[in-house]
Amino acid sequence: MIKKRFLVMSLTLVFATGVLTACASSKESINDSNTVEITNVSYDPTREFYESYNNEFNTYWKEKTGQEVIVTQSHGGSGKQARSVVEGNEADVVTLALAHDITLIEEAGLINEGWINEFKENSAPYTSTIVFLVRKGNPENIKDWNDLVRDGVEVITPNPKSSGGARWNFLSAWAYADNLYNGDENKIKQFVSKLYKNVIVLDSGARGATTTFVENGQGDVLIGWENEAYLSVKEHPEEFEIISPSISVLAEPSVAVVDEVAEKNNTTEVANEYIKYLYSDKAQRLAGENYYRPSNKTILQEFENVFDLNINMIKIEDFGGWSKANKDFFEDEAIFDQIYSQ
Repeated sequence: MIKKRFLVMSLTLVFATGVLTACASSKESINDSNTVEITNVSYDPTREFYESYNNEFNTYWKEKTGQEVIVTQSHGGSGKQARSVVEGNEADVVTLALAHDITLIEEAGLINEGWINEFKENSAPYTSTIVFLVRKGNPENIKDWNDLVRDGVEVITPNPKSSGGARWNFLSAWAYADNLYNGDENKIKQFVSKLYKNVIVLDSGARGATTTFVENGQGDVLIGWENEAYLSVKEHPEEFEIISPSISVLAEPSVAVVDEVAEKNNTTEVANEYIKYLYSDKAQRLAGENYYRPSNKTILQEFENVFDLNINMIKIEDFGGWSKANKDFFEDEAIFDQIYSQ
């Protein structure tokens, strides 16, 4: 079961009226009065959610307009996906791991300014957080971030240079150390540096890191998306368990219409509706069922027995927003490079 889920990493997928098929990377437009085709370029761990959502949206759109919707779905590390759109991967919509990746596409002139206010909740229809996935029984007794810097603990996490989820991981660890050492930057850097010295595999994306930990059996702990951890436990309840750290982050995966592409493809209306429908009650519950936290607070409460709603979550605003966080931590020769080069 789990191999089937993880071995589709390099495929471009089409979800249409409940049927899943592989397709070529080049897309021929088949938009007509009966059918419309759009491309959603997304990040690694959303595969299962959008497989279900695309079927649901197709049903909704067909009832509303009479048209079938074919959604070509692409997945990979969020940063790499954003760069692929800038370099010519024609996405009608993007659903990426963090706002900064969509800002890169905006700065390339493909998305109109103000996209983050186009939809509710900063254009983040669902949220997530960062947790630890450990092997059943938690043999290394991992309870919080400080346990990840102990000698001999083998950590799996993706690369912040290519993965949006990995940036959330890094910032969560930094926030814990910042609280632990009362803002002493030298001690914070030492803590985070020691953590990354314990990383034995630095995959390019979140799904690759999950594959390394779950399928390949490497490492003692995976730092990862909450939904990835729940999927792993769901498929292998006797092999894994989830640990919620004392401090994590409110991860806000962002969505946007790629205006220039949608206008060229004459898909602006359906692309906007595709994102808007993510906020519908049906889609919000579907997000919760796929272990994303619904942005609708009432519907989120329906999943209080699933999610730990008491995690102390920092926000990206605590780092001055994504523009500042990226400059401080993830640009070339910034803090992550300084730490990892050691």
